[in-house]
Amino acid sequence: MDRLLPACARCDLTDPPCQGGSDPAPESCPMVLAPAEIRRSRSAYREDGDLLRLARMASIQEAEGYSGRFGPGPPVPAKPRVLEVCELARKLDVELLGLAFCTGLRMEAALCQDVLEARGFEVASVSCKAGATPKESLGLSDDQKIRPGCFEAMCSPVAQAMVLNAFRTGLNVVVGLCVGHDSIFFRYSDAPVTVLVAKDRLLCHNPAGALHLSGSYYRWLTAAGGRDDG
Repeated sequence: MDRLLPACARCDLTDPPCQGGSDPAPESCPMVLAPAEIRRSRSAYREDGDLLRLARMASIQEAEGYSGRFGPGPPVPAKPRVLEVCELARKLDVELLGLAFCTGLRMEAALCQDVLEARGFEVASVSCKAGATPKESLGLSDDQKIRPGCFEAMCSPVAQAMVLNAFRTGLNVVVGLCVGHDSIFFRYSDAPVTVLVAKDRLLCHNPAGALHLSGSYYRWLTAAGGRDDG
């Protein structure tokens, strides 16, 4: 591939321009490669009142996630994500929260619903298996199921989103939807969506663990010719 792509993850500037710094932007900076898109993004906030409000409240919530912001030392993380979800919902005047979860994380979803309700919210929760639609309806063969020879309901993030849309949730919270199923849910949800738990079956739902160990125990992830299935 000969085209230059944005590569913010490779940026090693100590005083980057995207954070108000004085270092010149590298050629792979999106501010250099796509200035028109950056300008349009700024216009989007001005032109869409709902977007502006959500972005403003999210930025306020970001700052409030730290303590010591006005002290001599650096800001210190102060809140778990589940509390931040509650606080953002309150800032947005949301009373009914949607909870879209994987049935494999039913326990975590129940604990999440306990927390949300204890903080004064109504909660509509929908499992990924709602609808009991067989996987064969997707064109899967029996040997493409987790347990061949058995009935398996497909995960239906479209059903989850449509049910929550019908009840007019103000903010939807994702707990452990599968890779790809979460993408579909984001697409069909009418309400804004935030993720509380990202599924990782192997790493106890801590996908960052594989990244942190990619130079040691998980180095096969970056090895030349490495297999996608590990």
